[in-house]
Amino acid sequence: MTSVEKQELANLNLLDKVALVTGAGRGLGKAIALALASHGADVAILSRTEKEIQQTTLEIRALQRKVVAIRADVSEPRQVKHAVRRTIEALGTIDILVNNAGVIGPIGHVEEVSINDWITTIHVNLVGTFLCSRAVLPYLKRKAHGKIINIAGSGEGSLPSFTAYASSKSAIVRFTETLAEEVRRHNIDVNAVAPGGIYTRMTEEIILAEESAGDKERLRVRKVKESGGVKLEVGAELVAFLASDDSNGLTGKLISAVHDDWRNLKSFRKLMGSNDIFTMRRIDIDLPKRLRLPKLERW
Repeated sequence: MTSVEKQELANLNLLDKVALVTGAGRGLGKAIALALASHGADVAILSRTEKEIQQTTLEIRALQRKVVAIRADVSEPRQVKHAVRRTIEALGTIDILVNNAGVIGPIGHVEEVSINDWITTIHVNLVGTFLCSRAVLPYLKRKAHGKIINIAGSGEGSLPSFTAYASSKSAIVRFTETLAEEVRRHNIDVNAVAPGGIYTRMTEEIILAEESAGDKERLRVRKVKESGGVKLEVGAELVAFLASDDSNGLTGKLISAVHDDWRNLKSFRKLMGSNDIFTMRRIDIDLPKRLRLPKLERW
């Protein structure tokens, strides 16, 4: 990252903004909560493990920002509604939602894994993203402004032996694109982030799964462990950018924290209006024209 790019990111302003971050007790979620607070936001942090969010709370307070810690399971509608109400009561509003909570789910071939574990993964990763988005939307619509940022994980590619996780994360990307169109007229931006090969507790779960994880994934996580993986701060800073007014109008996109040139904000903004880039589209409808190919007949 150049000094100019660092300066642009350092100047992101989230003062007077309130963010709700799920899965904020450790790993990427914690890094995101701290990044948002470092840029001036007050933060509500959710986790199923109270001890972990208490530690995150102390670190956010050290940044001189308000924080409320809420123990909640994002796959439970009542708990999600309660968490949103607590956020409003404690911090006054919600401007930003980061749907980070997720589980790796059962590891193994389709015919071998537990059906119940498979369904639970969908409930936590996908339904949890839906429930939290649904719960905050009335507040964002009332303000006619807001940001929803979903963590796509490895949803942008195939992942043998991780069908529940991969399916849920791919579904989150399509959910992101669809919700973005639903709420566009309310001035609410919805985007998804692929944080790259980060080293988290999920990585350890894959290593412990051994043969069940498959040779390809075991090799990948072994490299991640040896190198230390992509720094958590990289994905966290991308989330902070998407949470800020600097990204206004960028919506319905899947952005890679590692491979997309989002740090070069000036050139990145020029790509905002594209219909095809940073999406799950199978084809580029303008490609034949650019390549001067004959028009294809539909059948």
